[in-house]
Amino acid sequence: MSATTEETTAATAIRPFPVPTTSRTELEALRARIIDTRWPDPELVDDFSQGVQQTVMQELARYWATDYDLGRCEARLSALPHFVTEIDGVDIHFIHVRSPHANALPVIATHGWPGSVIELLNIIDPLSNPTAHGASAADAFDVVIPSMPGYGYSGKPRDLGWSPDRIAHAWDVLMKRLGYPGYVAQGGDWGSIVVDLMGVHAPAGLLGIHTNMAGVVPAEISAYLARDVFGAAGPPPSGLSEEENRTFEQLKYFFENGVGYGVQMGTRPQTMYSLADSPVALAAWMLNHDASSYQDIAAAFAGKPVGGLTRDEVLDNITFTWLTNTGVSSARLYWENTVGFFDAKGVTVPAAVSTFAHEIYTVPRSWAEQAYPNLIYFNALDKGNHFAAWQEPALFAAELRAAFRSLR
Repeated sequence: MSATTEETTAATAIRPFPVPTTSRTELEALRARIIDTRWPDPELVDDFSQGVQQTVMQELARYWATDYDLGRCEARLSALPHFVTEIDGVDIHFIHVRSPHANALPVIATHGWPGSVIELLNIIDPLSNPTAHGASAADAFDVVIPSMPGYGYSGKPRDLGWSPDRIAHAWDVLMKRLGYPGYVAQGGDWGSIVVDLMGVHAPAGLLGIHTNMAGVVPAEISAYLARDVFGAAGPPPSGLSEEENRTFEQLKYFFENGVGYGVQMGTRPQTMYSLADSPVALAAWMLNHDASSYQDIAAAFAGKPVGGLTRDEVLDNITFTWLTNTGVSSARLYWENTVGFFDAKGVTVPAAVSTFAHEIYTVPRSWAEQAYPNLIYFNALDKGNHFAAWQEPALFAAELRAAFRSLR
């Protein structure tokens, strides 16, 4: 075997990845930075309209520095099997849990921003070991959860072009490299865009996709919303059903009031040096998402968590991002992106949609049927927010079992 072939084989091998252990010194340095935060003047309003509220951030900082176990996120991760493999020049980290049940369906699940693999940890056991959670062995999954490039333990790209489309191609390489001739894909937030693009490319072996932030918005609605950001929208679209109009109003509100974080990361991600220097700045930026999710996170720090989205869960994700110094590198995905977040993209493979009650927008079935001509499953749920797998893991796992049952 030639040296070049040996190097190629080594690079593409699946390698065990031991979770790094952060030293006590580094954890204490984190604690000190939190305690030494210099606070701005508080907001001048009694709501979220000026941004993440100071009472929420001060309680987060207090809990983070005094009561939270700074080693908790690494301990949780260390309990799972981790691997890494090089794809297209970047080391891709992933969790891979094989089911104890025969004929398990392989699923690759993709996180979003400001998430990480942390937001998907609680669905692993319900999916891979369903009989321990009151479900059937016939619904078992082999679970693969990768970190997107620039996130968590994956490599930080040193070349341009790592867009959602490139990630979609990489995920197919990963699943085939793991020896899965047939598999399904799931995603929310950025993950939903990745799986939509996988469904556009329809690689051999991709049996179907599931999304909990479905890309269904018709082109004329997307064009209106883009004009609306610049104050040039004109009259609202006509001919919408009551359900479609409700979704339009949700989208309009988000584009007018909630998309600022995306504009910043999509235009000048490198400007945000504070994300690498101040843990509280990083935390505030990561909480600055859609209004419903923010309200649930604020409730967690008021001692009233909604579902499983507790303050420890929230801080696991923030701590993980701090320790891996991925605040800026993860933001670059917005700069690399070239497709509409919520647009219909031309998916052709079998597709399943779960629309949770407090998502940025609820999905009208009529739009889902247009965007996914091979729609095999649709369900509107009465709870759950943008981070559905994180907040309602049991419900989310049940959705995946139902969504993919016909593809087994």
